[in-house]
Amino acid sequence: MSSQPFRFYAAEVSYFSAKVRPALRFKGIHYVELLPDYLGEIIPRTGLAFIPILVTPEDETLQDTSDILDALERRIPTPPIYPETPLQRLAAHLIELYADEFLLLPAMHYRWSFPESERKARGDFSALSGDPDRANRFADRMSGSLPALGITAATIPAIEAHTRELLDALSAHFSAQPFLFGERMSFADCALMGPLYGHLYLDAIPGKILRETTPRVCHWIQRMNHPDPAAAGAWQPGDRLAPTLEAILELIGRDAVPTILDNVAAFEHWADTRPANLEEPPRMVGSHRTSLRGVDLERATSSYSLWMLQRPLDIYRGLARDDRAPVEDALAGKGFRALLEYEPRHRLGKRRYRLVFPD
Repeated sequence: MSSQPFRFYAAEVSYFSAKVRPALRFKGIHYVELLPDYLGEIIPRTGLAFIPILVTPEDETLQDTSDILDALERRIPTPPIYPETPLQRLAAHLIELYADEFLLLPAMHYRWSFPESERKARGDFSALSGDPDRANRFADRMSGSLPALGITAATIPAIEAHTRELLDALSAHFSAQPFLFGERMSFADCALMGPLYGHLYLDAIPGKILRETTPRVCHWIQRMNHPDPAAAGAWQPGDRLAPTLEAILELIGRDAVPTILDNVAAFEHWADTRPANLEEPPRMVGSHRTSLRGVDLERATSSYSLWMLQRPLDIYRGLARDDRAPVEDALAGKGFRALLEYEPRHRLGKRRYRLVFPD
């Protein structure tokens, strides 16, 4: 392997940078973390102004955290972060879907709905770029996006109630075992680090809440950021899920699965009547209505949610018949039946880092 390091263009307060960083450290990858260089590196390489990106020693550019983690697991399979057994592997993909597609709600709410958190975020962005005017323009766009995400005065109580229940469930789980699937980090743990570290732990108001009320979650965050591969143990034996993890999955199935499926259904309705020659869908295609804990939300419809949903669906539908029945039994009653039975009418792929309808 090349002696040159990987180059990780990222930011400490970035949701998705926090997802990749623990995997790089756990796998012992020789890398340097660099501040985002949008004009010199990121946009020329990908055509997108998104972080993080990972540049390999061979100068290959990896973009999109799910693709990055998949590529790292293929390239450096030891120590593994993808569970090997059917139930745990599918459950990990379901948690990744939840972390990437649903937990943006509390992450963005707690960063931008509180003046103290917003002030800190604006200062963090200014420190990253060295250009307060540009940083504040970016912050204005982020804070102005809350209504499009479905974060309003009417929906905030439901978002906060979900977050409180999640933190309590994680606290109970991490009192029983160190990581989601046993004694080693998984890519699902990495996915949860996006909202829990990149936003909540580092932002002013939720950071105070976490430190005062969830010390076990805070300790998990610290261990994720400072992993010891030599001390990693085994996955939960027998392809089982800990009872405390089952409680987390029940929360996901109850609150997150319906909102994700409503988004995907709205996107597919849009895709049904798209122009025949349209290869690349917009990232947002209008809005749709959904609900959280009995409260109506109107949200922008994301094309990316279908791509993320394909990941657990592909795992589930790729299971052998003998493997599928015990997986279904383990997930029964946890709110995933509609998701696992969903039959997308459209499929999205990637070309030059962008979502496309396959030829």
